[in-house]
Formats: sequence, structure tokens, C-alpha cells
Amino acid sequence: MKVAVIGAGWAGLAASVALADAGHDITVFEMAPQAGGRARSVAGTDPERPYDNGQHILIGAYRDSLALMRRLGVDPAQVLLRRPLALPYPGEPGLQLPPGPALVSFTRGVLAQRGWPLAARVGLLAAAGGWLARGFRCDPTLTVARLCAGLPAVVKRDLIEPLCVAALNTPAPQASAQVFLRVLKDALFSGPGSADLLLPRRPLSELLATPAAAWLGTRLRRGQRVQRLAAGWRVDDEAFDAVVLACTSVEAARLTADIAPDWSARAGAFAFQPIITVYLHSPGSALPSPMLALRESREAPAQFVFDLGQLGGAPGRFAFVVSGAADWVARGGCGEAVLQQAQQVLTWATPPVIDRVLTEKRATFACTPALDRPPARIAPGLWAAGDYVQGPYPATLEGAVRAGLAAAQGVGAEAGTGANGAASGSPTNTP
Repeated sequence: MKVAVIGAGWAGLAASVALADAGHDITVFEMAPQAGGRARSVAGTDPERPYDNGQHILIGAYRDSLALMRRLGVDPAQVLLRRPLALPYPGEPGLQLPPGPALVSFTRGVLAQRGWPLAARVGLLAAAGGWLARGFRCDPTLTVARLCAGLPAVVKRDLIEPLCVAALNTPAPQASAQVFLRVLKDALFSGPGSADLLLPRRPLSELLATPAAAWLGTRLRRGQRVQRLAAGWRVDDEAFDAVVLACTSVEAARLTADIAPDWSARAGAFAFQPIITVYLHSPGSALPSPMLALRESREAPAQFVFDLGQLGGAPGRFAFVVSGAADWVARGGCGEAVLQQAQQVLTWATPPVIDRVLTEKRATFACTPALDRPPARIAPGLWAAGDYVQGPYPATLEGAVRAGLAAAQGVGAEAGTGANGAASGSPTNTP
């Protein structure tokens, strides 16, 4: 089949590789000058030290993303620093999970967290046991804040709230408890190593976008925004047998407004949450760990900070991440507030200064309870591949990859080929 893939973010790249491996003739349209979508690198004054458009983290449960990287010749062990899950705070070890089977590791890690009173540790284990007994399911209308209302305050402050905003990019009072439980299930209670943090130690584009673009070659048309999609299927003036919409939900809604108005309305109804990344520069400074959690408040925006010098990046460059940043965008930004927060809670060899501020206003959809997400299949021969389509996951890199693989399988199934190429993995609901 001749298949058009519209969008070269992680979803579009996953779909493209799977379709090509299944023998289809693909053309990938990307409106930006580079592939990668929202997970990309941004050039700075030093071409060897680009900035990332947000400090993305992978985890051990991201098996389809890791398989896709390997398919494109990228060795995850070389480009990712793998560490057991740990949430250290400045001057505090925080929660740290030891290696081993998931349940045993989680239990041992919680009991060893001496920064929490014993009653708080027991309370968390009791709540986690209840979630496990209920199959990590709950009332779909619950928020994370309501789900965890009975947990000790210190557990909510130091674990639940930072994990929620990191995984769902939505503050706990507005975030879907059901999606959060699914994230916990796959990350903390799956196989050994599923909760491991995989921190990029190469520019973000080098993890997938750049090798995928090289692999696609002339099949990738960069800087070409699709103006019109017509039934048949025609992409602008070019005919195709099938189309995968791997662009943003906003673009997908625009392109389907005439041919699938109901689907278009659902795709166009999302609210969004921004992510702000504030880069500080402090020559000679280093954090005690490549990543630290930070306590957020109305005056202190950042939830995490990364020492990029320890991750193979520019020495003395630090990325402060503000997820669920809608309030800060409304307030006009947070660069100075992050700088003040950094000066208050961290020790510096030289005074830090603001290097760069990157704001992704539509970083993810707001992952709220009972959210109406459109299906992946729009019409025969027309599929959507994006982290926003129906599924159990929030807007993550793994969610995007799995959506791309599922769309490729859908196209292949309709064609009677299966589209099960070497990179297609198994886009199921388990990692």
C-alpha cells in the first residue's frame, strides 16, 4: 500500500518504521524543519550543546520505545543513564527503590524511607495494597487528590504529587486517578527494572528523531505542512491508499473537519497543560545527583532539576522543569522565580544565571478524569496516531510510540498484511 504519515513526532516515526518494515510504500510529512515533535533538541550558540525542548525521562517500562530505538541502531545503554527509581531532595535521600522484584522492591524502599514517620510509611503500603487488590482501578471520575486524600501529608507532598505532575503533566487536584493508577501499576508493580529511571545523556533528538530521519531518507518531507486531506485518500494533491494522522490533535482536528466532523470535534476539544524548562548556568557547580526533586509552592515553580553536566551535556548547565505550568504561563513566566528557588534550596560554586527559558504551551493534553479521547480509527484507511487517542496512558513518549504502532497495525490489518514489522513490538495495554 501507499501510505501517508502526517507528522514525524515519536508516534509518526513509530508508525512509519512499522509500516515500512511491513513492506508498505510510505511518505512522511512533517511541518517543522526537523523530526521529533515536542521531544526534540533546540539549537543554541554551541552546536555541540543544544538544549532540549523539555527534560524528558523514560522509564524501564517503556519497552516499545526502547525496542524502536534499537531497531534504528540506537543502543539505549549508551544514550540513557539507567538508575533505580529515586526521588532525592536537596539534603535528603528521599524514596529510593532497591533492585529486585517489583513488590518486594517497593515495600523495602518505602520501609527504608526514614524521612517519613513509620505511620506514613505503613499508610502508603496499606493504600498501595488496596490499589493492587482492586486491580489498580477506581471510579473514573476521581482525581488523584481525592484518591489519595487519606494518605499522610508527607507522602502526598514527597511522592504522589511530584509523580503525578511528572507522569500526567497535570496537578493532582485536576488529574485523573485512573490514569495515575495505571502509570503506577506499569512503573512500580510490573517486572524488575520497570520503575528504573532512564535519563538521556545525549541531546533528545539523538535518541530517536535524528536516526529515524536518516533511516527514512527521502521518504521524510520536512517543512511541508499538509493543507488538505480529502476522502479517497488525497493528501493535498497526492493520492494514497491509507493515511495515518500522527500530527497534533489540533492539526488532526483541522484536517478531518470536513471528512469526519464528529471525530474532529472530539480531537479539537482538548484542554492543554504547558511545560516550562528554565536553564540556569553556573560554572563549576554540580548537584549531588544527576536529578533532584524539588518542593513546589506558589513562589517555587520547579518540581525537578537536572544536572546536565553529569548527563554528558554542557558542564554547569542545569535544567529546571515546571510541569503543569498553566498558572505560571498565565502569570507571564517563571524564570526569575525559578532562579530565586534555585538560590534558596541549592548550593552553588558560582552565582547561577538564567541561560534560556523554553515554554511548550501545548506540551500535553490536560489528563483529567473521564476524559473523552477520540478513537484511533477514524474511517477505513484513516487512522490517528498520537498520545491523545483512546488508551490507558497519559501523554508520554511511550504512549505516543504505542499509538503509532497500533495505527500501523490497524492499517496493515485493513490491508490484510498485519503490519507486524520487526520494530512493531506489541502495542498492547501492558509494557
